Amino acid sequence: MRCSFCSSTAFYLRRHEGVRLCRRCFRRSIEGKVRATISKYKMFRPRDHIAVAVSGGKDSLTLLSILSKLKSRFPMSKITAVTIDEGIESYREEAVSLARDLAGSLQVEHEVFSFKDLFHTSLDEIVKRQGKLTPCSYCGVLRRRALEKAARILGADRVATGHNLDDEVQTALLNILHGGVERLIRSSPVLADQERRFIPRVKPLCEIYESEVALYAYVTGLEFQQTPCPYRSRALRGEIRDILNELEQKHPGLKYTAYSSKAMLSSLLSIRKAELHPCRVCGESTGNDICEACRILKENSEIECLLREA
Repeated sequence: MRCSFCSSTAFYLRRHEGVRLCRRCFRRSIEGKVRATISKYKMFRPRDHIAVAVSGGKDSLTLLSILSKLKSRFPMSKITAVTIDEGIESYREEAVSLARDLAGSLQVEHEVFSFKDLFHTSLDEIVKRQGKLTPCSYCGVLRRRALEKAARILGADRVATGHNLDDEVQTALLNILHGGVERLIRSSPVLADQERRFIPRVKPLCEIYESEVALYAYVTGLEFQQTPCPYRSRALRGEIRDILNELEQKHPGLKYTAYSSKAMLSSLLSIRKAELHPCRVCGESTGNDICEACRILKENSEIECLLREA
């Protein structure tokens, strides 16, 4: 079986396109897609300082690797790898080590910021005290805030995350199922604010299958954390992931179709300009009186006080 683009032996069939790829052409296709996505959505400027969120998983390490290659074309730009340590016992340590090793091999600065330092508590502690939401709900809100804080401390112009195509479709379905359709406005490839109330966030891998990101990591020899987060199984996202994978297997390209529909709906919703104002606790932008991060931390503090008094 030959590669559809050269005479080399193919090792991968991209079913939704009907093409066979050798290792070299596959790697080039992924890097080309990332370049095209960055150009399509005008994600970066030549002099940007980019804070790349690096968790130690396949997506974030792939993103760091590819952006590091692209940086050679823009010598005035800067990349800093940022790892957020949520405080998950016996899990995050390996990820931090993997992120540090790759950043070092790429000669990229690497900084670690923890929930404990930024919020005076860890995810494990929050989960033990609160049971209203899934751990992923708490983590998602606080990770976003932690990345924003880290990027500001570093003086970054952009925050780049490793969200892939599967992540985007899963999140869209979660928002619909939870009745949060308006949140689709905040799930675009580039999330920016003309009034500069927060640092723009971009997703260069948003149009690449999760499976192809994993294959790219394998082909290029990236060592990444394969142990799933201990809280992952509790989330509805896992069930949606399984359903989408089954449908994609039967109908190749379905995830791309769903992604296009999500983008169209997000574009229509964006006509309604989101009203943001400063959170009365921390001053960050929010659509409510108190932002989600402060609400979680406030509840956590109140529960801690009750436990001390008991």
